[in-house]
Amino acid sequence: MESNTHATTGAALLSTPRTRGAFGTAKNSIKVYGALSAIALLAVIVVSSSGHMVNTFMWVRAALLPVVAVLIYWMTVSASRGSRRAFERVRALAVIMPIAIIGVDLIPGICPLWYAVMQVVCMLPIIRVAFITRSSALRAAFPKRR
Repeated sequence: MESNTHATTGAALLSTPRTRGAFGTAKNSIKVYGALSAIALLAVIVVSSSGHMVNTFMWVRAALLPVVAVLIYWMTVSASRGSRRAFERVRALAVIMPIAIIGVDLIPGICPLWYAVMQVVCMLPIIRVAFITRSSALRAAFPKRR
């Protein structure tokens, strides 16, 4: 009986304007991240076609990050519909991704400065999602389990 009350309360919290607004902002931020990632891929294509050096690392990351944007968006939509598991994944990825991506780009010789700067810019919307998923509105919608 306690779980039904909790489920009803959780559903009510997901439909509040603050929660819907937070998820809307998160989804828009992920769309921006996807667009920036696509631009980064186009930049790698243009640089490569103009005869400049583009290494395998840059190609792989540039190709994968737009795909990751679609997956994170899908998880965010699922979370906005009440999936705790999807919410926890988005929340974790929003912290891990910027640290991992920016951290790897800081390793000397991995990629040129222009590419590293582009990746940092791509991560800004994801950093915003990290803050949004830790907001009081979303913490209330997905309270910690005991």
